[in-house]
Amino acid sequence: MSEALLVVMEQQEGKLNRMSWEALAAAQQLARELSRPVEAVVMGQNIGNLAQEVAASQLSCVRLAENPLLEFYTPDAYCLALQQVIAAAKPYLVLLPHTYQVRDFAPKLATALGRSFLSDCIGFRQENGELVFTRQLFQGKINADISFAGDPPYLASLQAGSFRVDQVVSGDKPAPLEIEKIAIAAEKVRTKPLEKFQEAKRTVDLAQAEIIVAVGRGIKEQENLSLILKLADALGAEIGGSRPVCDSGWLPMERQIGSSGQTVAPKLYLALGISGAIQHMVGMKGSRTIVAINKDPNAPIFEVADYGIVGNLFDIVPALLEEISKTKGR
Repeated sequence: MSEALLVVMEQQEGKLNRMSWEALAAAQQLARELSRPVEAVVMGQNIGNLAQEVAASQLSCVRLAENPLLEFYTPDAYCLALQQVIAAAKPYLVLLPHTYQVRDFAPKLATALGRSFLSDCIGFRQENGELVFTRQLFQGKINADISFAGDPPYLASLQAGSFRVDQVVSGDKPAPLEIEKIAIAAEKVRTKPLEKFQEAKRTVDLAQAEIIVAVGRGIKEQENLSLILKLADALGAEIGGSRPVCDSGWLPMERQIGSSGQTVAPKLYLALGISGAIQHMVGMKGSRTIVAINKDPNAPIFEVADYGIVGNLFDIVPALLEEISKTKGR
């Protein structure tokens, strides 16, 4: 059995998912604690450039798995390919980003390997020589510590925002490239990818956003969103909302942030009029910098904020817009 930690780097349409880099940062951190090497695998077709991009990180090798049936995602093809990669690499642990795609195929992969799959973890540690993962239960109210039974390889996915992309360590030289010979019989792939469905042009994966302006009930009424949209536009940000805002129809449901919405980890999270219910904070507390504006000095959001402004957002946001305008005009 190999000593390596194997990171599955998800890509779509020739672009690596940001959460894959978070998983890589986690693997590098864990590797230092366990004194194990880190490998990465990239799957697709004609994606050598992506493999080279990953190879710039501190890794023992990058495994390139290419096959025409991997050009577009299907759970059957991905599972068949990863079974072959895992058989060749014999890793101790397989780490995946907890994306929609991983949620789809990872249970199938674990079943095919006869292993357990531990999903949506937020951390890990060594305890008495045993690897222990932490995941949240009951909308973040309880943290559960879980360890694997049985033999490796173990499979686990990591919650968005639990680790930071900027903590990925670059290598002194490019990591060597290992070309995997992937054989997939066409009849084993039971689904055929059709045109990619998008509910609406405004639909967005907030997990990929670097700046988010989020609003809560403090916005008072839907008509006041125009002010927030101006701020988001000035910052080049995506807009999100708490559950009450989205339940009221003021923002589309796909922009809801929290335990029943999206989990995000932007570089900057600006929370406007959000009190900070635990269900919301579960979805955004992994943000690198959190700025909260709320007129209630005792609002729970200030407990996780890096910077807090106690005041009326309708006084503060116009002043922010004015200062941003001045900065851009220089």
